[in-house]
Amino acid sequence: QSQLVESGGGLVQPGGSLRLSCTDSGFQMTYYAIGWFRQAPGKEREALLCINSSEGKSTYADSVKGRFSISRDNAQNTIYLQMNSLKPEDTAIYYCARTWTHCSAYQNNFGSWGPGTQVTVSS
Repeated sequence: QSQLVESGGGLVQPGGSLRLSCTDSGFQMTYYAIGWFRQAPGKEREALLCINSSEGKSTYADSVKGRFSISRDNAQNTIYLQMNSLKPEDTAIYYCARTWTHCSAYQNNFGSWGPGTQVTVSS
């Protein structure tokens, strides 16, 4: 059974970088779109970026534009979220999710979710 799993989270100082990974144990990730989302304490989960099967990319959160990027490594069957210039307000649980349709900020379009990985930005 296919399962998404995020990794790469941890504690980082403000201004630092992290790269999160999302892997799928069942399907080839080239066949669908993957979105990255996050949920900060006391806040609703928000859509960040998405990459579709044809390499098209979308950014939904203004707060991460110019700092976060999404990419795909087909050989590793992995989607990455590169996070640079991290700020304390980036502290959250980060999730990747799969949709068989197309990229969207609408979370109900995503049918499978990973368990999440914690990112903490603090000095």
